[in-house]
Amino acid sequence: MKLTSYLAAPNPKPAAPPELSSKVDIVLNFAAWVGTAAGVAGVLVTGAMMAVSLRRGESSEHASRLGVVLCGCVLVATAGPLVNFVFN
Repeated sequence: MKLTSYLAAPNPKPAAPPELSSKVDIVLNFAAWVGTAAGVAGVLVTGAMMAVSLRRGESSEHASRLGVVLCGCVLVATAGPLVNFVFN
């Protein structure tokens, strides 16, 4: 054997046990569903608050709240691909 084969760093492929993998997938899918539902609810609530404020003639900063909600939606939607990009 060559000396370089002894000095090379191991590169194991991560694999979850099958019985644990399915349970983790269920929890992650549920968390993704809850995050998506919360994002939709946040957009709806913010839109309703904007409509009520406009109807009353009040100026408010609901547009910044809507921006925060939409950024959260983008983060929830791209969490899986971001982690996949970083760790693969």
